[in-house]
Amino acid sequence: MGLNGTVQVPGDKSITHRAFLFGGIASGTTRVRNALEGADCLASLQAMQSLGAKVERTADEIRITGTDTLQEATIDCGNSGTTIRLLSGILAGGEASYTLDGDDSLRRRPMKRILEPLTLFGAKLDGETAPIHITGTPLVGTTYTLPVASAQVKSAVLLAGLYANGETTVIEPVLSRDHTERMLPQFGIDISIDDFEDGRHIRLQGPARLRATAIDVPGDPSSAAFWWTAAVIGQESRITTTHVLMNPTRVGFLQTLRQMGASVEITNRSETGGEETADVTVETTALQAITVEGEQIPSLIDEIPLLALLATQAEGRTVIRDAEELRVKETDRIETVVAALKRLGAHIEATDDGMIIEGPTPLQAADVDSAGDHRLAMMLTIATTINPEITVHGREVVEVSYPTFYDDLKKLQSGIPE
Repeated sequence: MGLNGTVQVPGDKSITHRAFLFGGIASGTTRVRNALEGADCLASLQAMQSLGAKVERTADEIRITGTDTLQEATIDCGNSGTTIRLLSGILAGGEASYTLDGDDSLRRRPMKRILEPLTLFGAKLDGETAPIHITGTPLVGTTYTLPVASAQVKSAVLLAGLYANGETTVIEPVLSRDHTERMLPQFGIDISIDDFEDGRHIRLQGPARLRATAIDVPGDPSSAAFWWTAAVIGQESRITTTHVLMNPTRVGFLQTLRQMGASVEITNRSETGGEETADVTVETTALQAITVEGEQIPSLIDEIPLLALLATQAEGRTVIRDAEELRVKETDRIETVVAALKRLGAHIEATDDGMIIEGPTPLQAADVDSAGDHRLAMMLTIATTINPEITVHGREVVEVSYPTFYDDLKKLQSGIPE
């Protein structure tokens, strides 16, 4: 029996992080509705409390009263790369000393990519991996060209620019997620964005203080993608995800589904806080192999484990290129995804910057492990809808980004509407 029904996925992870961090440094009280309260985002909220912000919870929202003095703190960022990288930008211009640390996985992730641009401001940071030690100091605006598409690095630079004297410009040759540029104006910050031959130029003038606002967080498309995948590869499945973020830098996976021949229906489009949302309905269809590369990659980087699973059920050879960023996620996602799907009988091989998958291949019963990676755990759980005899170990790690994942799966398996 297939999966059928409607589900509202948790609030977008990237937007929730920024709402918590920006609210923590804004003047006044920011109200955040439909926030994702997974472990990663809570790391950002707790970090702002450690720095002096006040947090109040009600049944409907989280209220954050920002601090104008970033007090000295040692902060545990847990498993969250977004928290440690964006906070580094904020704290570079602080008035005290700070230490940012995290779990074993975060300590293996590269931080040099933010240290280099932040030192251009005159920032004092130490540590190419966590723990990072920061001595807050006066900053001077700078211009920085991103060597690779990275929303986290771009955001760290822009946030440092808020505390710097003069203009800060980020030049982005390849577009990455633009939530920071969309949200900062909601907090009263003037940003100019222009496209030139060398890429997109994003400018702001510092120093500038954010003003509190209200943020209604749309559903996370990276979470909805698990149900879109389940619907496509299921038997007689049809799933609608409601109020999902439709930001152009985040819908690459939907576009790829259509390239592969999937049935995708988008309805009820609306806008909230500078971001478009919509309902998305996907149903079971046959799939064709494709090549995914180049400028497609940044807009679906988190969904590539799902793309690999889809490719095992598609007709022909699927090639994924230019995804070397996957090697420095919570795990080396190229190696972990390939190893896990091989255990399930998939014809898949890793390359330096991606993978090659031959399909279609029936998935076989096997024990597989999440390797402590929330997206791998959920992808493998979706694989169990093809073969229920697949056993996934380490499933509890989904708490990082989708605490109600297994509850929603049960609803869809029973066909109970939300």
